[in-house]
Amino acid sequence: MTEMVFGTAPVKAGEPVLPRWWRTIDKWALSAILILFGVGMLLGLAASVPLAEKNNLEPFYYVKRQAFFGVTALIVMLGLSMLSPVKVRRIGVIGFFFAFAALLALPVFGTDFGKGAVRWFSLGFASFQPSEFLKPGFVIIAAWFIAAAHEVAGPPGRLYSFILAGIIVTLLAMQPDFGQASLVLFSWMVMYFIGGAPIFLLACVAGITAAGGFFAYNTSDHFARRINGFLSSEIDPRTQIGYATNAIQEGGFFGVGVGEGTVKWSLPDAHTDFIIAVAAEEYGLLLVMAIIALYALIVTRSLLRLMRERDPFTRLAGAGLACTFGVQALINMGVAVRLLPAKGMTLPFVSYGGSSVIASGITLGFLLALTRSRPQGEISDILARRAQQ
Repeated sequence: MTEMVFGTAPVKAGEPVLPRWWRTIDKWALSAILILFGVGMLLGLAASVPLAEKNNLEPFYYVKRQAFFGVTALIVMLGLSMLSPVKVRRIGVIGFFFAFAALLALPVFGTDFGKGAVRWFSLGFASFQPSEFLKPGFVIIAAWFIAAAHEVAGPPGRLYSFILAGIIVTLLAMQPDFGQASLVLFSWMVMYFIGGAPIFLLACVAGITAAGGFFAYNTSDHFARRINGFLSSEIDPRTQIGYATNAIQEGGFFGVGVGEGTVKWSLPDAHTDFIIAVAAEEYGLLLVMAIIALYALIVTRSLLRLMRERDPFTRLAGAGLACTFGVQALINMGVAVRLLPAKGMTLPFVSYGGSSVIASGITLGFLLALTRSRPQGEISDILARRAQQ
C-alpha cells in the first residue's frame, strides 16, 4: 500500500541474491553478532569444562555442543536475513503457531529438570524450550495486528494483540516462568507504544502487571523465594547469586587470568544463566564492558535504521525484536550483579543452550532482514516533500 502511494526507487535489474544481500545488510550489526558468538565460544571453553567433569563426560563435550548449536543458529540467522518483510511475517506467524501449540502441551508432556518450573520438553539427546521460540513469533504476529489497525477499515489489531499477549503471559506465569512472561509483555508494550498507544493505557497495563506480581508473590513459593532473596540485605555466599557476586568482585578491572577463575566449579549454571560472572572473574570489567557495547551496538544500529522505515509492520516488528534481544541481555546481567531478582534467563548468543542459541539466531535473522536497506526512500524524505507541498 505504501509503495502505491509513495512509489519506489529503481532496483538493479537481475542483481544476484548474495550481492544484493551483502549490499543491503547492516554490516556493523552483523559483525557484532559474529563477535558475540566468538565470545560465547571463548567463555564456553572456560565455564563448561567443570560441568563436563562433574557429569563424567569428556572435557569439551559441552563446548562441542555449543559449537554445533551456534553454527546452526548462524546458518538459520543468515538464511532468514535474506528474506523480505512479507516472508518474515509469513514465517514468523507460522513459527508462532507451532511454538504456541508446544507451549499448550507443556503441562502434559513437559518436565522441570528438577528446577521447579515446567518449561522444557525432554528429547533424550537434548531439550526444547517452547517459550524461547515463542518470543520472536509473538513479536511478528503482534506487529502484524497493530500495523493492520492503521489501515483504513482495518481490524481492531491493537485489541487482538493485547488479548494474545495476555494469554501468553498467563500461560508462562503458570509454568512458572515470570522472566519470559515479562519479556513478552515488554515487547508488546514497546510495539503498542510505537503504534500510537496512549500513555494512560500503558500505565493501566503496568498497574495490572504490578497487581499480578503481588498476587504471584502471595500464591507462588517459587516467585516469593526469589523476591525475598533479592530483597534480603545479606547475600548467602552458598547461593548462585552469592558465588556470582564474589566472582565479579574478585575479577576487578583486568580479571584473575584465563583459566584461573574458580566460580565455574561452584556455580551449577555458570555456563548458562551466570556466564557473565565467569567473564567478569577471568577477564575482568574490560570484557564485560565489551560485551555490553556489542549488545548496545546491535540494538542502537537496528533502531536507527528502523527510524527510516515507512512500512508500519517493519518498524514495529523490528523495534520489538531489537528491544526484546537487548532487554534479555540486560536482565541476565542485571541478575548477576543483583540489580534484579533471579529469573533463569540466558545471555543471548553467549550462554550455552540449544533452544536459547537457535531462538536468538531466529530473532537476529528476522531483525537483520527487517533492517536491510530497501529501495523505498526514507520517511524523512517523504515528510520533507509533504512540507514543501
